Amino acid sequence: MEPIVPSQYERGHRIFKKSFVFFLVLFLIGGAFWSGYERGKDTLAIRAESDTLLSPEDAIILNKNNPDKTVDFALFWQVWGLLKDKYVDGGKLDANELFYGAIDGMLAATGDPYTTFFDPKEQKEFQEEISGVFEGIGAEMGIKDKILTIIAPLEGMPAEKAGLLAGDKILKIDGQSTTLLSLEEAVSKIRGTKGTEVTLTLFRDGDEESHDITVKRDTILVKSVRFEMKEDTIAFIRVSRFGDDTERDFKAAVRQALDQKATGLIIDMRNNPGGFLETSIEMASLMLPKGNVVVMEEDGSGKRKEMKARGGDVLSQIPTVVLINEGSASASEILAGALRDNRDNVILVGKKSFGKGSVQELISVSKDTSVKITVARWLTPAGHQINTVGISPDVEVTITRDDLDNKRDPQLDKALEILREKNKEL
Repeated sequence: MEPIVPSQYERGHRIFKKSFVFFLVLFLIGGAFWSGYERGKDTLAIRAESDTLLSPEDAIILNKNNPDKTVDFALFWQVWGLLKDKYVDGGKLDANELFYGAIDGMLAATGDPYTTFFDPKEQKEFQEEISGVFEGIGAEMGIKDKILTIIAPLEGMPAEKAGLLAGDKILKIDGQSTTLLSLEEAVSKIRGTKGTEVTLTLFRDGDEESHDITVKRDTILVKSVRFEMKEDTIAFIRVSRFGDDTERDFKAAVRQALDQKATGLIIDMRNNPGGFLETSIEMASLMLPKGNVVVMEEDGSGKRKEMKARGGDVLSQIPTVVLINEGSASASEILAGALRDNRDNVILVGKKSFGKGSVQELISVSKDTSVKITVARWLTPAGHQINTVGISPDVEVTITRDDLDNKRDPQLDKALEILREKNKEL
C-alpha cells in the first residue's frame, strides 16, 4: 500500500496550529511576568507609603514553599550575591561571618538586648562563664537605657580591684564607642588573654565627666557561695551568682548555719547578676514552705504560670535580712522578691535592684551555636512586674565613695543591727 501524503492544505493547517500554540504560550508567560511585575510595584508603593509593622507571625515567606508570599528571601540572596561580586575586598569576606552576622541582625531587630545568637566563639565563652572559669576582667554587664552598663563587678576580680562599680556606664572600649555594639560584641572586646589590658571609658552618676580606667585581665574563677558566722549566732551567706555549682554550695552553707544553731541569717546578693532560674527556685525551696509561689512567668499573651517551692524548707522560721543593690539582677531579684512576698520575717536592705524581669531560654541550634530568646516576663508572687523598675529595699542604705575608700560596709552593718534587735525580741 502506498503511504498517505498530506495535502498542502493539511500541512499548512498543522503549521498554523503549532504556531498558534507557541505564541499563546509566550503570551501567557509574558502576561504572568507583567502581572507579577506590576503587583510587585504596587506592593513596594504601598510599603513606601505606609509604616505599618509586619509581624513575623503574619508574614508569608517567598521562596520557601509557596511562591505567593510577601517576604521575599530572594532579596537576601540578591544582596549576598552583590556583596560577593561588588565588594572591594570580596576576597577577604568569610561566608560564616556573613551568615552569623545576618542572624545577629535579625535578633537585634527585636529590640531586646537579651535575645541573642551565640556563634562558636561566643558559645564557648558563654559556657566558660556559666562554669565560673574564664579569662577577662570579672564583671557582669548589661544594656540599661540603651547604654552598656556594669551590672556587677565580681568579688575579688580585676574589675572590682580597679574600682569599677555597679551602675558605671561604659562609653568606650579601648577608644571605640559602645553605642552601636551589641552586648555580646562588647563582652567579646572586653574579654581577653590573661595579662593583657583593656581601657574602659566610664561615666558614673554624680561625676561631671567621663574618665578612663585600665584593667589588667586575669583568669576569672568565681566561687558562687561563701559562708561565715557573724557575732556567734548570725549566719552570713554570700551568693555571687546562680551557676552550675551554686545550689550544691548553698545547701552546704545552709547545713553549716543549722549546725551552728544560727538565730539570724544574712543573704548577701549584692552585685549578683543572676544566672539559672532553676537554681533560684531550688534555693527558695530551702527557705519557703512547700507550695508557696516563688515566681510567676507571664508569656506574650498574658498567660501566667506559677512556679512553686518544692519542699525541703529549713530556714523559713529564722529571721532573715537580704542585701541587694544596683548590681542585683535576674535570679537574685527573683529570690529576693519571693522571700519578701511570702515571709513576714524577711527584710530587704540596700539599694534598688537592677530590674531584669525577663526569662530567656537557651536553645542549641547546631553542634557549636545556640540562640538565647526572651520567652517570658517574670513577676513576684504578689504579681509585681520589675523589668526596668527593680525591687526597692525595705530599708535603703547608701554606700558612699568615702565608705568604699575606707572599707566600710554600712549596708552589712544595718543588717547586723536589725538581726540583733530581732534576737533581743526572742
